[in-house]
Amino acid sequence: MSDFSSSGSDEDLDPELEILDELGGTLSKWTNYIHGWQDRWIVLKGNTLSYYRSADEKEYGCRGSICLSKAVITPHEFDECRFDISVNDSIWYLRAEHPLLRQQWIDTVELHKAESGYGSESSLRRHGSLLSLTSAASGLSTTSASSFKKGYSLQEKLAEMETFRDILCRQVDTLQKYFDNCADIDSKDDLHRDKASDDEEDFPTSRPNGDYLLNNNNSSKEKLFSVDSLKGSLGIDFKGEAITFKATTAGILSTLSHCIDILVKREESWQRRLDKEIERRRRAEDAYKAALTELKKKPHYGGPDYEEGPNSLINEEEFFDAVEAALDKHDQIEEQSQAERSWASRQISLPPDTYSSVSTQKYLTKVEEMVQSHMTYSLQDVGGDANWELVVEEGDMKVYRREVEENGIVLDPLKATHAVKGVTGHEVCHYFWDTAFRNDWETTVESFQVVETLSDKAVIIHQTHKRVWPASQRDVLYVSVIRKILSTNENDPDTWLVCNFSVDHDSYPPSARCIRAKINVAMICQTLISPPEGDKEITRDNIRCKITYVANVNPGGWAPASVLRAIAKREYPKFLKRFTSYVQEKSSGEAILF
Repeated sequence: MSDFSSSGSDEDLDPELEILDELGGTLSKWTNYIHGWQDRWIVLKGNTLSYYRSADEKEYGCRGSICLSKAVITPHEFDECRFDISVNDSIWYLRAEHPLLRQQWIDTVELHKAESGYGSESSLRRHGSLLSLTSAASGLSTTSASSFKKGYSLQEKLAEMETFRDILCRQVDTLQKYFDNCADIDSKDDLHRDKASDDEEDFPTSRPNGDYLLNNNNSSKEKLFSVDSLKGSLGIDFKGEAITFKATTAGILSTLSHCIDILVKREESWQRRLDKEIERRRRAEDAYKAALTELKKKPHYGGPDYEEGPNSLINEEEFFDAVEAALDKHDQIEEQSQAERSWASRQISLPPDTYSSVSTQKYLTKVEEMVQSHMTYSLQDVGGDANWELVVEEGDMKVYRREVEENGIVLDPLKATHAVKGVTGHEVCHYFWDTAFRNDWETTVESFQVVETLSDKAVIIHQTHKRVWPASQRDVLYVSVIRKILSTNENDPDTWLVCNFSVDHDSYPPSARCIRAKINVAMICQTLISPPEGDKEITRDNIRCKITYVANVNPGGWAPASVLRAIAKREYPKFLKRFTSYVQEKSSGEAILF
């Protein structure tokens, strides 16, 4: 895992906006029950958390992101390196390399959430500015626009207002022309009066038709102007225009009054809608809080805390896919580690001649019973009434199974036969029993410890197996004994046996962390020799080992029967091939151990 890295330069950053800088680092993210934990490049920018497959693939876009405004960050109760980020029903499961790095991530995410989320001062300032710019550019708010779209009556009245406005503007222009002409004629009339008063102080007289006459020095009468001449010259009916103007203004006032009534009614309607929306939101928030509380009480489906059980929501096909994917991943890791592992012999710190005196005799008595039982029944033929079913056949290797269930738990006995060239039965049993070589060929064991040494050929071992999600982790406590079987007939092949069977021990009681499985396993190896020609010495080309492997396993907990049977059918042949190949490679070039 890497620490945080920043993508911005110091010159480009405003000190007040430093919190919005982009931070990135590698965390393990839970993908799904098939692929489990995967390393992902996590980027934290503003109030958004994004992830990429790797840092090199940022240019292709993120694979997912969540907003931290309403996110809930929860450190895991037991896993010191894990924390979860949930937004509504979306949950990210993340793991850091160590607890300190996890705390650094949590603190930083919480800081970004507090400083960059909606509701903070900087957020309101930024979003408020954007809203102001949008409103200024649009000229009308979105609420007003939507109101006009649905108010058809109001729209019609506004169209009427627009028509009245055009009419009123034309009438104002007409009346303005009329008043301007009247002003011009009045000024001309004053000029004529001034000239007439200079010649003779005569007064104008009126005629019945409304014409005005002016007496001049020739005692003649001349017509100056008339109202009809003003009307004719302008073509304007002043009285009619005044009436029309009055009607137009009355129409505008009426329409305005109608618009006000519509707006009042619309306001009441929108207020009722707003009240209903507030009530809906309150109910939705209450339902969300209740659902969130209920969700926290239950394990999230598909999450890393999902466990096996008879009430499991995962179907058998998905369960099998998950187990198979996990086993493939374990195999891949083991192949890589074996390529780097040296074949140097490792010694185990077992005192060879000091044995525990506590309950030793009880365990040794049980050893004798199990050895006799396996020599009696394990070498029996698979035919007849034994009901063995051949499930795998690859060359000299054959795997048989009998279907047995007890209280819904699969207890199928398995039996395998195999023939390996170039090794003896003693060598095969030696590498199978000696814990000094256990990690060289066993890929399913997480850890093991010798609990008690019963003799130089018998020990009690506590062994913890790697967890294969979604199954729970298993451990087993068993006696492991290696024994050479004395033959009663000189023609019988040289036979060795390793027997592993479960026992109880006060020092290692079952724990809540693992499910305690029960086993009864035996590997019986017989050395077959092809005599060399003449007086030549026996070489590895002349020997062959016949292996009979019998396994009775009680998994200790529920798992789908089809899954257990499919996994057993797949894993047992792989185990035999892997182990026998190891023995051949280990024994090559060494002296033959009969």
